Amino acid sequence: MDTRENARLSPSRRVVLKGGLAGMLVLAFHLPARAANEPGQPPDGTENQFAPNAFIRIDHAGKTTLVMPQVEMGQGVYTAIAMILAEELDADFTQVVLEHAPPNDKLYANPVFGIQVTGNSNSIRAFWKPLRAAGAAARAMLIAAAAQQWQVDPASCTAANGMATHGASGRTIAYGDLVDAASHVPVPQNPPLKDPKDFTLIGQPLKRFDTPGKTNGKAVYGIDAMLPGMKFATVAASPVLGGKVGHVDDGAAKAVPGVQQVIVLDDLVAVVGDHMWAAKKGLDALAITWDEGANAQVSSADIWEDLRAQSLKDGAVAKSVGDVAKGLAEGDRLDAEYELPFLAHATMEPQNCTVHLTPGACEIWTGTQIMSRVQSTAAAVTELPLDKVTVHNHLIGGGFGRRLEPDMVASAVRIAQHVDGPVKVVWTREEDIQHDVYRPAYRDVISASLSGGKIVAWKYRVTGSSILARWLPPAFQNGIDIDAVDSAVDMPYDIPNFHVEYVRAEPRGVTTGFWRGVGPNNNVFAVECFMDELARKAGMDPIAFRRGMLDKNPRLQAALDLVAEKSDWGKPLPARVGRGVCAQPSFASFIATVVEAEVDEAGEVHLRRVTSAVDTGIAVNPDTIVAQLQGGLVFGLTAALFGEITIEKGRVQQSNFNDYRMLRMDEVPPIEVHVIKSGENPGGIGETGATAGPPALRNAIYAATGVALRRLPIDRAALALKKA
Repeated sequence: MDTRENARLSPSRRVVLKGGLAGMLVLAFHLPARAANEPGQPPDGTENQFAPNAFIRIDHAGKTTLVMPQVEMGQGVYTAIAMILAEELDADFTQVVLEHAPPNDKLYANPVFGIQVTGNSNSIRAFWKPLRAAGAAARAMLIAAAAQQWQVDPASCTAANGMATHGASGRTIAYGDLVDAASHVPVPQNPPLKDPKDFTLIGQPLKRFDTPGKTNGKAVYGIDAMLPGMKFATVAASPVLGGKVGHVDDGAAKAVPGVQQVIVLDDLVAVVGDHMWAAKKGLDALAITWDEGANAQVSSADIWEDLRAQSLKDGAVAKSVGDVAKGLAEGDRLDAEYELPFLAHATMEPQNCTVHLTPGACEIWTGTQIMSRVQSTAAAVTELPLDKVTVHNHLIGGGFGRRLEPDMVASAVRIAQHVDGPVKVVWTREEDIQHDVYRPAYRDVISASLSGGKIVAWKYRVTGSSILARWLPPAFQNGIDIDAVDSAVDMPYDIPNFHVEYVRAEPRGVTTGFWRGVGPNNNVFAVECFMDELARKAGMDPIAFRRGMLDKNPRLQAALDLVAEKSDWGKPLPARVGRGVCAQPSFASFIATVVEAEVDEAGEVHLRRVTSAVDTGIAVNPDTIVAQLQGGLVFGLTAALFGEITIEKGRVQQSNFNDYRMLRMDEVPPIEVHVIKSGENPGGIGETGATAGPPALRNAIYAATGVALRRLPIDRAALALKKA
């Protein structure tokens, strides 16, 4: 490469931070050594610039743009992250806009994972410090530019609402008028951040950016992508994992008005039509026989038999403290086993992907939690270079971990290879549920001993599949899946003899993946259900029992105290009505939840009231925290009451909301969320409610009936009053 061209494409850190673009201040908060002209450049307007993994742009009009590497899937992250940026920048919040970052792990990696991904309830946690530092540095540069213009000490100037002010003279100047001058100001090293007491945006229940479009119909999800000349396709994949297409009789399908072609691949068949209805009717008319392969006879009974056998084996030790064997031998011992089933995601927006393939390029429109893998997957299928694959990400109508997988993109691109022009591939609800990447089934074996009203020994074995071994192999080390033991190795209770181990057991005929919590889903359920059984064995109130072992965890202690007060814990209840509690320090948040439920004579469970108290650190947008916890609690309670995926002859038995039930509006109880004021760094919130609901409900049922359920979903037959 010509040396002048090389210099143009590889500007120095100082040049990029100071110079920006003509008429625009660009401030990067992470700069790789070299990134110009690499796949996944920043959005339009920053060509030939050093591309950060996230940055601020301020134009002459005062508009502040945040290039956003995280995706919005209903959690309110766009608004909250914009609030963090605008707070330290002292920007006019009404002038802050977001642009989604293109796919590029090198430039836009989540600091926690090292790849560009949205999940693990960590968008705010991961970008809290980098965005504050970026905003503070930009503010300092703007103030310095104003001070130079006024020939005053920068310390005598302040900023607010996109304006710099010199207090002594009363002079003000808008940020947009300072862009050129600020671009030549040295970048401050380690700029001071605001004291939380001076926050004006953070902590306020501000309206979300995405609400208007979602209420007036202007919001664009992946499924809404529309291109000129676009065709529509829908698919039927092998009903048995690993199966292949045997024979396809497509005569009737091709006779359906609007059907243009039938595409037969090794493991799926797609019908392409002028519109979705034609494609679906054509698919319904196909006669397909399948070569079902090795998993054709697998059933749920087989999978559970395997899992239970594996759970009897010793596992890889995740944590061990003290002498567990001695502690179990000396105390008052209790043993239990808990089981959780496979679960589907059943997102409101079914899986979809629009693809336009041309001889030298591939363009994709979808909603995904992992853009860079979508890009690399499409590149692998098409054998195109990464820079020839463009991904347009959209609002996501429900992610929950399902859209951490690029499988639907791979299938859509394979179909597009046989279609002239753009094609939108949409999975029916039935195909979506029956070809999901399911929340793992787990079996937990626990033993504990009591002395003096406290746990003195705890032995815990988790048995289940490893998502990380497939999804992120470097994270699976020494036989331990760190997600599978999350909330097990870091239990909040003071226990002197403590042992946790993990047994990897992969199910036949099922692929497992992330599902709004995963490891914590399982471990918090088993731990908190067992805590209630231990409390009863000790003859103690469940909250008092827990509280007595939380001396080293005052934040969870405070949440328990508050939820006890707000839920009327201890007040009398009618027969067969109970309150159950769950306490957890998951995703760096501390949450205590009480569910009040009634069990009728037939064993049906009726939710009466849910109360949560949460310390999630600094609450960036309290309104979003309340909404996320309410939604997560409904999500988790739905799973506890109804959720289970079962297998028969290799096939998933559930297909739609008629047999994979959701909690309906008239079944949702009042849900109160109390946010505890805190000065700690923010924690995660999106998955905590889904994790908290099931054990609190099970413990409410235990209190109401005395039946200690140890498996989900709720077994109504076990709760029904026996007839005389």
